[in-house]
This record gives sequence, structure tokens and C-alpha cells, in this order.
Amino acid sequence: MDDKHDDDKPLTLRQMLRSVLAAALGVQSGENRARDFSRGKPSHFILLGIGSTILFVLVLIGVVRLILHLAQS
Repeated sequence: MDDKHDDDKPLTLRQMLRSVLAAALGVQSGENRARDFSRGKPSHFILLGIGSTILFVLVLIGVVRLILHLAQS
């Protein structure tokens, strides 16, 4: 695929999810960061960041509740 045509296309949901997860872990590459700033919409990244944070907190709550339940048995 020609890179020139890729510069015009908006990011896919998969690309945005990978960028949000990589940024959350602190392993985002400079190339992907530049791509995100040039082709991505800030509102999409904000919503995905908030959604992934809520999901992370819910998973932590579930794991803690499971551990507490198993510890009482």
C-alpha cells in the first residue's frame, strides 16, 4: 500500500485502541505518536482513554471481589 494514501485516511478503531493501550503502558513509539497526532481526532482518543480506564477499574474491582470471596470460603 502506498504511504502517501495512508496519510489521508483516518485511524481505524483497532489502531486507536492499540495507541491508547500502548500510551497507557508507556511504550508508545514516536512513529505511532506522530501518526496519531496527524491523523487521529482528540475526542476519539479521550473517549477511548476514559472507556479503557473504566474497564480497567471494573476488572480490578472484580478481581478483588473474587479474591475476597475465595478467601472467605
